[in-house]
Amino acid sequence: MESKFEGNFTQQDAIPEIAIERANEVLRSGRLHRYNLAENEIGEVGLLETEFAKFVGSNYCLAVASGGYTLSTALRALGIGYGDKVLTNAFTLAPVPGAIASVGAIPVFVDVTEKLVIDLDDLEAKSKEAKVLMLSHMRGHICNMDELLSICSENKILIIEDCAHTMGAKWRNRWSGTDGIIGCYSTQTYKHINSGEGGLLVTDSPDIMAKATMLSGSYMLYDRHPAGPDKTYYEAIKYQTPNISGRMDHLRAAILRPQLHDLPIRIKKWNERYQILENGLRGTSGLKIVERLEGENYVGSSFQFLLLDWSQNQIKSVVNGCSKRGVELKWFGDAIPYGFTSRYDSWKYVQSEAMPKTDRILSGLLDLRLPLTFTLKDCELISSIIKEVVQKSIDAS
Repeated sequence: MESKFEGNFTQQDAIPEIAIERANEVLRSGRLHRYNLAENEIGEVGLLETEFAKFVGSNYCLAVASGGYTLSTALRALGIGYGDKVLTNAFTLAPVPGAIASVGAIPVFVDVTEKLVIDLDDLEAKSKEAKVLMLSHMRGHICNMDELLSICSENKILIIEDCAHTMGAKWRNRWSGTDGIIGCYSTQTYKHINSGEGGLLVTDSPDIMAKATMLSGSYMLYDRHPAGPDKTYYEAIKYQTPNISGRMDHLRAAILRPQLHDLPIRIKKWNERYQILENGLRGTSGLKIVERLEGENYVGSSFQFLLLDWSQNQIKSVVNGCSKRGVELKWFGDAIPYGFTSRYDSWKYVQSEAMPKTDRILSGLLDLRLPLTFTLKDCELISSIIKEVVQKSIDAS
């Protein structure tokens, strides 16, 4: 009898009890708005910003309503607007081109490699087309950041890092999000710390942080930002910067702070699960493991593999076969985007040219979440099911 996985790929682990207690304290106070503070009180949002800035080693941090909001705010803070071109990965998710389109800018898509990172040769070829790169560390895969920084420095390209999938990851000894001029993180439910929705923006530039804070809707209360720059930076721009409200509230910050404290433990657990999948699937006929780069210290909260050059019917048979046995695979090659699998040619609000190299990779790309509700035994079972279904599909072809 065939084994079947009974777990849930969208069931996250519980919010820590200490976070629930802090959230209850905020609710009892009635002071949820980030600027609704008692005298001399920093508040949960200010504390989160200070703690996250310290965690990644950035000078400044701003907590906002979503990861997507950090991306559009980063572009606005750099002065990107109507008609400007912005380089970005062809392999990313909708909030990235959405943020670019939201300010009236135009995405210029860059190819992806079989390691699921931005193609540095294609980036070099397109480096004269834009002065900003919104680099998406999609599904937690980090490119050779030393080479990328060299290309961008030579071509005077500013880097915004989309770290929705790399909070807590590093390239060599540098935290993801600190190589660019701005780092953007998400605290949406399926990310590494969970507040339902939320985002964090970091930078070492006082001018950028002041503008981002004003854009978020500070109501001239910028003195209540302990992880922000000196007030003189705000006063220079306070009447020229529009309020595009997107603040984080104390309730979400209270939920996030204990999770941030526990993040190193969570990363260890994710990577244990990831490595079981990788070891279990390595050597499977027809299945290509996405090899990690030397120097990449990743967070394995999801897992990807490639069935390169398989027909659509073959891949559908794998997806369906795994589904019948309880394993939910997301396929980036499907003609119709499903769930979180949209791709560069899915977004009809932006123009894109055909990208055969990227199309080949996305056509064979399969993806699954690894929530911490999965046990190590669960991951062993999942890998064995995938391996069996892939082999059965090969045998039938």
